[in-house]
Amino acid sequence: MWLQFVALGLWLGADVFLSFVVAPGAFRILPSRDQAGAIVGHSLTVMHLGGIVAGLVFLAARVIRTRSFASLATPAAICVAFMIVFTAISQSSISPRMAALRTQMGSIEATSSESPLLAAFTRLHAVSVTLESAVLVAGFVALYFLVRQPR
Repeated sequence: MWLQFVALGLWLGADVFLSFVVAPGAFRILPSRDQAGAIVGHSLTVMHLGGIVAGLVFLAARVIRTRSFASLATPAAICVAFMIVFTAISQSSISPRMAALRTQMGSIEATSSESPLLAAFTRLHAVSVTLESAVLVAGFVALYFLVRQPR
């Protein structure tokens, strides 16, 4: 069970740190929003890939520990599966579209607030934040169920 805690704890810790420390700090400290966005985008990619690996480790450790694929139907495992799906959607669909829009705009800072490209980017950013929030909530729910289950 310790490997499940480590995998979930690392993923949640990375997500909380990126969301509440790195992203706000980058936008507050760096001289341009474009630079901050580049740092956060890169960090998000690394976190997404690490999170997917952590989620798969969690699920594999669960099956190995219980010696049953039925253990994947428990609330904690289902939450982690949702985390993996939400993260995969964000990384494979939302992030590349946002990156393409950033490239088309050249600079988000210099783009007119009435630009359809900026409007599309803003909508995708909202989807990205929603998916990341869902990952965090599912992670904390998974942790709750993991702690509450009998050994």
